[in-house]
Amino acid sequence: MKSEKKENPVKQETPDNKYLLKLAKTKMPFGKYTGRYLIDLPEPYVTWFAQKGFPEGKLGEMLHSIYEIKANGLEYLLKPLRYI
Repeated sequence: MKSEKKENPVKQETPDNKYLLKLAKTKMPFGKYTGRYLIDLPEPYVTWFAQKGFPEGKLGEMLHSIYEIKANGLEYLLKPLRYI
């Protein structure tokens, strides 16, 4: 009998380094926190976006990523990347 190699049905995604750098260096373009790094936005503010809806486009995708990072306590991973 020939043994068949089974593929793992769960896709493992690795973070995109360029995206993480961009995420760490992007500043909020509008609102109360204009000019603040996205990673430095207060968690309640990011949670508000999660509840009300993120903006369209890349900024919304980035804010959603920031929300996930903050919700999982991982912001310490991005903060040093600002200075690269």
